[in-house]
Amino acid sequence: MTNSSLTVLGSINLDIIATAERLPTAGETIGDGTLTQQPGGKGANQAVAAARLAGSAQLIGAVGDDDAGRLMLESLASAGVDITKVAHRSSPTGTALIVVDAKGENQIVVCPGANSEVSVDGVDFAEDQMLLCQLEIGVDVVVEASRSHPGFFALNAAPAQSLPAELVERCDLVIVNETEYELIPELASAKLVAVTYGAEGSALYRDGQLAARAPGRKAKVVNTIGAGDAFCAALVLALRNGLADEEALGVANAVGADAVGQLSSQPDLAPLARYIEDARIEAAR
Repeated sequence: MTNSSLTVLGSINLDIIATAERLPTAGETIGDGTLTQQPGGKGANQAVAAARLAGSAQLIGAVGDDDAGRLMLESLASAGVDITKVAHRSSPTGTALIVVDAKGENQIVVCPGANSEVSVDGVDFAEDQMLLCQLEIGVDVVVEASRSHPGFFALNAAPAQSLPAELVERCDLVIVNETEYELIPELASAKLVAVTYGAEGSALYRDGQLAARAPGRKAKVVNTIGAGDAFCAALVLALRNGLADEEALGVANAVGADAVGQLSSQPDLAPLARYIEDARIEAAR
């Protein structure tokens, strides 16, 4: 395996999570919830996953000059994430209000705060650097990064929104779930798209044609919030370490299955090599 590390450009949030037996319907109040707070944000989640899988990662983002921001930075650093390119802004740190039911399904409202002030001004990208972005920061910032970054460029196109043709053409890899894939028709022309199907596994499409598919892994679902982010980091690292399409998907599925069994949005993960070894043992049976 190579020692290439991943740089993530994206959001940093404080997750405020209410866990209840079921999700409320419109206008409904549900009692007997349990409240927790923990580090989150798609960018931070993916950076932490990459650091735990590969031993190191870097995050480009922004936090507020507040207690939540300091907590987020401490948590990122303790996970092995390089936070030297995380800016401090006058806006409050981003916050996600999350309701999770007994099956791990969730509803999320994100208040971007300092995430709306993320910038790549003055950031120098290297040719051998892998960059992974999401859309919880401004799409204009992602486009700017895609123009200035010379190396492997991946986009987790979530939350779903219309994408400029320039951005789609630049992406070496786009990662979405099945709902996002349907909501973003521009991805039909993308070079490489990974689509997750929950318990049904995942698939890769090259130029709109199915290239590989891998079945899902059995898992006890506790929390789905960080699973997709762990999958994204794992897939980028697996592909860039030379794994074939189907094997890379299988490894990423295994990482995602590990993530859903944990309460944290930034779950503990084994090194990527462990998941690769386990996937090969499973395939040989």
